[in-house]
Amino acid sequence: MQLVTVSSAFNPIDAQVVCSKLEAAGFNAVITNELSALSIGGYGLGAGGILVQVPEDQVAEARELLAAEPLPPSCE
Repeated sequence: MQLVTVSSAFNPIDAQVVCSKLEAAGFNAVITNELSALSIGGYGLGAGGILVQVPEDQVAEARELLAAEPLPPSCE
């Protein structure tokens, strides 16, 4: 199963909010790069942020949900 990024953030709280929103709606969301971004200064910027990902077969619906409801200000 391939994971696809549906949101990214530089703040772990924002990533957790997005992930929780997706999980509450039944998506199999995961967060990547969170520990590295917290442990290694500047890693979050270099890696493109803390990523919220879902399986590729859930991408369209996840993006639709995220587009319908506002995200935290620092999330893409």
